[in-house]
Amino acid sequence: MPATTGHRPFHGAARFRTAGARPDGRGPVAGRPGGAEAGEVTAESAAAPASFDYSDLTAVYVNCTLKRSPEPSNTEGLIDKSRAVMEAAGARTSLIRAVDHDIATGVWPDMTDHGWESDQWPVLYSQIMDADILVLCGPIWLGDNSSVMKQVVERLYACSSILNEQGQYAYYGRVGGALITGNEDGVKHCAMNVLYSLQHLGYAIPPQADAGWIGEAGPGPSYLDPGSGGPQNDFTNRNTAFMSWNLMHLAALLKRAGGMPAHGNQRSQWDAGCRFDFPNPEHR
Repeated sequence: MPATTGHRPFHGAARFRTAGARPDGRGPVAGRPGGAEAGEVTAESAAAPASFDYSDLTAVYVNCTLKRSPEPSNTEGLIDKSRAVMEAAGARTSLIRAVDHDIATGVWPDMTDHGWESDQWPVLYSQIMDADILVLCGPIWLGDNSSVMKQVVERLYACSSILNEQGQYAYYGRVGGALITGNEDGVKHCAMNVLYSLQHLGYAIPPQADAGWIGEAGPGPSYLDPGSGGPQNDFTNRNTAFMSWNLMHLAALLKRAGGMPAHGNQRSQWDAGCRFDFPNPEHR
C-alpha cells in the first residue's frame, strides 16, 4: 500500500457561521449580530484575502480508523472537509491511513533494530516530518481513542528524543490538531488526549485545534451514513473550519519566523551544562 492517498475533492457546500454564535454553539452573543443577515457567510465575505496565501505549507492527516482500505471510513469524511479548507488556501495535504501499513509495536524509531522482521514506521515518520501540520484523526471506541491512534502516538513518542539542528526536540516548529468521530460520547476526551500528547512531544497547538462529530448515545448512524446529519452539522463544520484555519495561521507564523526561538529549550545545551538562567545550586 502507498504511504499516502490522493485527496478526493469535497463537493459539499458546508455553511459556516460567523461571530454571531457562541463558541459552544448555544446561540448569539449579546451585543453581536446574530440574525440571518448578519450571521450568514457569503462567498465574497468567506474568501480569504490574498495575504492568507498558505501555498508554502504542507499538512499530513493520519487516519487512525480500524478499517483497512478500501472500506469507507467515517473519519475520512470529516478529514476531507478540513483538507478542502486547507487546499483552498493553497496548502498541500496528504493522507495516511495507518492501519494500511505494517507498523510495528514499540517505542523505538525503527523496531527492526529490536527484533521485529518489518516496520514501515520510519517511512511514515519521514513523511510526517516533511509536513508543517500534523492532524491525528480517529474514531471513538468505548469512549476512548482507537488502538491504532494509541499506536501512532506511541511511535511518535519513540522518535521524540531526536533533535533538530538547533538542539531542540525534532517536532519543534510544527503544529498539531485532532479530528474525532463516533456515535457515542467522548469527542472532548479523545481530543484532549491527542492534543496533550502532541504538545508534550513538541508540537505547537493553536486555539480551537480540534473538531469532531458524534451521533446520539447508543447504536445509531455514523458520520457518513444516510440520515446521520453529520456532514450538515453546523457546529462540527464551524469547528472544523476554525481548526483548519488556526492550524495554518500558527504554522505560517512559525515557519516564516524560522521555527520556535532556540533559547531555553535546547536539550543539547542543557546536557552540556547550560541552565538558561534556571537557578543552579551547584554554582551558588
